[in-house]
Amino acid sequence: MTFHRPFAQIDVFTAVPGYGNPVAVVLDGHGLDDAAMQRFARWTNLSETTFVLPPTDAAADYALRIFTPGGELPFAGHPTLGSCFAWLAAGGQPKSRDQIVQQCAKGLVRIRQEGGRLAFAAPPVRCTAPAPDLLARVAQAMNLRAEQIVRAQELDNGPVWLTLQLESADAVLAVEPDHAQLAAHGYKVGILGVYESADNPLISRSSREAKAFASALQRADAPLIEVRAFAASTGVPEDPVTGSLNASLAQWLTGEKELPPTYVASQGTVLGREGRVHVQRDETGQVWVGGDCVSCIEGKVLL
Repeated sequence: MTFHRPFAQIDVFTAVPGYGNPVAVVLDGHGLDDAAMQRFARWTNLSETTFVLPPTDAAADYALRIFTPGGELPFAGHPTLGSCFAWLAAGGQPKSRDQIVQQCAKGLVRIRQEGGRLAFAAPPVRCTAPAPDLLARVAQAMNLRAEQIVRAQELDNGPVWLTLQLESADAVLAVEPDHAQLAAHGYKVGILGVYESADNPLISRSSREAKAFASALQRADAPLIEVRAFAASTGVPEDPVTGSLNASLAQWLTGEKELPPTYVASQGTVLGREGRVHVQRDETGQVWVGGDCVSCIEGKVLL
């Protein structure tokens, strides 16, 4: 039996509709089985579709299931922020004044409000050096030469991203991957590069101190890095703006002091988007990943 269920489509990591990453949010997923959720996620054809459910953990405010067109994810960043935004807008009342707690397959995820912006606490990440043969295969699929890759790491915070830092933001913007090869390998690949400009004068790749502290010289709203995310193996050739990838690469590179503790990442430029991801590593070492959200569609869906 189908029902009319409250629904919202939220654009995440932007304050301007159409310039971030949309997520479809079914605000009442009660009674839907896995097949129905997956079928609807394929139908929306967005990078992620979520279903809000009552929590089974007493510490959580709500539970969330997250689907791509190709399968379910244990955690994802922009669906976390967009679903929380939709839940609050629909009248959700968190148990705590200080934070909202989301339950998902990865566990409990804390979300805080910073003025009008939401930010999630990045879940623990496991970092693994990729095997040389794997890195070579992925570099070939990405149409990259070995010398263009500054460093690489396999990052797992629920989703697994093989993450490559390239020589510059311009190099990131110029990448034209072979999506069929990436899908065949079964790997999701993230790439990033640092901007070098008058507003963001990171002097050279060899200057570690310049990289770590140049944010003090840049405008507060200027992006420090450009990020791209390729997930053809899940049915998403290129994701417009990716919270999970930005979270894990921030944990990796701020931990190694290759990036400063506070910065803004740009993502989606090649796709005509203007995603802005606000990253902060606090004094305890916790990385927070935040962004603006805006509601684009509100209503009901027959499911």
